[in-house]
Amino acid sequence: MRAIARDPSRIPPDQLETVDWVLGNVYDEQVVTQAMQGTHYVFHVAACFRDAGAEDEEYRRVHVLSTQLLARAALAQPGFRRFVHVSTGGVHGHIENPPANEDAPYAPDDVYQRTKLEGELWVREFAEREGLPLAVVRPAPIMGPGDRRLLKLFKFARLGFFPLLDGHNTLYHLIHVEDLAACILLCAHHPAAEGEVFLCGNTEPTDVVTILTQIGNLLGKRVRFVSLPSAPLFLLADGVEWLSKRLGIEPILYRRRLAFFTKDRAFDTRKVREHLGFSPRFTNETGIADTVRGYLKAGWL
Repeated sequence: MRAIARDPSRIPPDQLETVDWVLGNVYDEQVVTQAMQGTHYVFHVAACFRDAGAEDEEYRRVHVLSTQLLARAALAQPGFRRFVHVSTGGVHGHIENPPANEDAPYAPDDVYQRTKLEGELWVREFAEREGLPLAVVRPAPIMGPGDRRLLKLFKFARLGFFPLLDGHNTLYHLIHVEDLAACILLCAHHPAAEGEVFLCGNTEPTDVVTILTQIGNLLGKRVRFVSLPSAPLFLLADGVEWLSKRLGIEPILYRRRLAFFTKDRAFDTRKVREHLGFSPRFTNETGIADTVRGYLKAGWL
């Protein structure tokens, strides 16, 4: 197994010897050429994510340029078998009539989602034109013991209250990281995956109130929900993000994270189950419980 690492300090110690690491950026042509020599499979999971200080062009380099370099290099490898491109369910944006399937309209509403969509559409068109064996996975939001994206949500449960923007109980879809990894591996070798796009999420969606209530129960906290107007909070978030960028620090509040609580993300995930026989091992409840245990063990809650 070979992997590209931008920051060697973030490589887990137990993986230093078991993985052949190529150091550098995934959008550096020399790095990609070195990493791709003799490969039969590509799992393109790199993302510019949760980096409020990144310029828009960095998102495009990570999500579009790297995809182009990797796909072209893959096509040049003798005996290449499958390129698994990891996109995002976020390309559908807010789901007006949930649940949405893979054919739902695209509605990306930030630079992350827009550039992820651009990279996905490019590689699909390239694969069809050039004969690259491809499968695309659009993950739902990922939970698990090492995840930090949802950590603030869990911290709200610890505090015992949670703001519902404009009183909206957001519909949400989750997938445990171990289930997502299993789905990605399945897409690498299952014959029915080639040329297809799959939303990868749990069998059923959930909602923010249900998630917070369960987390609170696990932590011994009763979570109270308070409706707050979204408009002034978005203005505050814009100001905090603007100032944080100029100070070179990570903002404690920003628009994309607030929008998380105003947009419904509920999917119909039957295709991956029916085409590939994929079945998540974790339910919403057991996945959340596993994540809580991991957070507590790490001292994050």
